[in-house]
Amino acid sequence: MSTGTIVFLIILVVIIALMAVLYFFGKRTQKKQAEQQELLEANKQTCSMLIIDKKRLKLKEAGLPQMVVDQTPKAFRNSKVPVIKAKIGPQIMTLICDEKIFDSVPVKKEVKAEISGIYVLGVKGLHGKTAAPTETKKKGWFKRAMEAAQEKAGAKPIK
Repeated sequence: MSTGTIVFLIILVVIIALMAVLYFFGKRTQKKQAEQQELLEANKQTCSMLIIDKKRLKLKEAGLPQMVVDQTPKAFRNSKVPVIKAKIGPQIMTLICDEKIFDSVPVKKEVKAEISGIYVLGVKGLHGKTAAPTETKKKGWFKRAMEAAQEKAGAKPIK
């Protein structure tokens, strides 16, 4: 066998082994996440709250209890999490929001929320209508230039 064939076979074996490890690791992680989601669903409560503010903050800067920060893995302590400041009864609390519903949470409105511990799982408007989240994604330089060129060429109607 030539040297190139041997190198190719070694690289192929390493890639296959890496794919197998990633497959089993992903399967185990997915199972853990399903168990945690089931636990959150089992312990959720509905309460009404006034949303004061919402931001994406680092876990250390969010104002969460020290026990929560200590229990998070070190790799995720500097990551940004969606945080909601809400008034629940007479108390003002800092809660972590689910990433899926963070954009639809209205600010300075009273809502009925499903919470599990300090984690907000769902939000429904209580008084008035809640504004739907707007999809205003910033366009990149290339996309803006392409649209401008199309408008000048007459291929696209001018807005």
